[in-house]
Amino acid sequence: MLRTPLHDFHVEHGAHMVEYAGWEMPLHYGSVLAEHHQTRNAGGVFDVSHMGRVRFKGRHARRILERLCTRRIHDMQDGQARYSLMCNEQGGVRDDVLVYRYDDDDFLVVVNGANREKMLGHFEQVKAAGELTCTITDETQQTAMVAVQGPRVMDMISSFSKEIPTLKRYRFTVKNLLVIKVTVSRTGYTGEDGVEVILPAKAVKTAMGLLLKDTDMASDDAPVKPAGLGARDTLRLEAGMPLYGHELGEETNALGAGLDFAIALDKDTDDRGEAFIGMEALKRTRDEGGPAEKLVGIRLEGKRGARQGASIRVGDREVGRVTSGCLSPTLGFPIAMGYVARESSELGAVVTVDTGKAVLEGVITEMPFYTRPKAG
Repeated sequence: MLRTPLHDFHVEHGAHMVEYAGWEMPLHYGSVLAEHHQTRNAGGVFDVSHMGRVRFKGRHARRILERLCTRRIHDMQDGQARYSLMCNEQGGVRDDVLVYRYDDDDFLVVVNGANREKMLGHFEQVKAAGELTCTITDETQQTAMVAVQGPRVMDMISSFSKEIPTLKRYRFTVKNLLVIKVTVSRTGYTGEDGVEVILPAKAVKTAMGLLLKDTDMASDDAPVKPAGLGARDTLRLEAGMPLYGHELGEETNALGAGLDFAIALDKDTDDRGEAFIGMEALKRTRDEGGPAEKLVGIRLEGKRGARQGASIRVGDREVGRVTSGCLSPTLGFPIAMGYVARESSELGAVVTVDTGKAVLEGVITEMPFYTRPKAG
């Protein structure tokens, strides 16, 4: 298994380590529930270095990304990050990514850890097919990526940076940390405010020291504490955020995932735009009335959660399958996401979920399940 630059930090703080996407990662440091509430109420620090970080640099960097991404790239500004899908020819989802634009010839793409090798091969194939001039460099193992999320995070950051708290969502800046360049973006995967930081692997120890300086990890009032993959999953599920391998996959029609904002089916009509891989297949899906299945949120009764693969039923008829589920720590009731037949996807529709051990009553509801309170 690969180890992230924060591996020693995890061990020193008593993390329970597990294999995830080929990496040895912290599942929790004691309690998933406590780490979930710590993030919702104050702040959590997550090692997300297993995510792939791939640099596109050169004359055709933007063009190759136009071909790969379902969203427009040419109208991005320097210092902007943009969420996008990357599809296969059938309109299935190869990966969901975050694209950072440093300038017109320099982009960084963050891919899912489990897809890194697959996507690196895909990038090179697309580059070769288009005879494009672009250097594609995998920077994953030379860098680290840390997410700091929660309602107290920006106040804490303001004590050593006035610029970062002024960033808009999906904007980033490059800062110098003792002559080392660090990318700080106003992004995250928990439904909370906060930042994600990309930095050289050799700078991690210094950065974590600065971040957690004077922090008493044992204190209930600590502004931030380390959190693992378990809390990250329950947090993103409450926020209605899809996870590759659950809500997204090669067999998942991109139009069924509820991510229409990230799919520009007309981007090839722009002066600098270009059709993306899978566009024609998705146009056919749209013109034929939409995808056969749609991703929905389900609120369940009782205290028993549903897991991936559980059958979603209307009466005695199976209409879909659960993709993710948990007993929501914040809301206090079970929630789930799943794909159901389009004709059974109306909000308010009553369904049951058969876990194999119990049949749970539920109703299709809007996502996200949780929205962070507005400041003030």
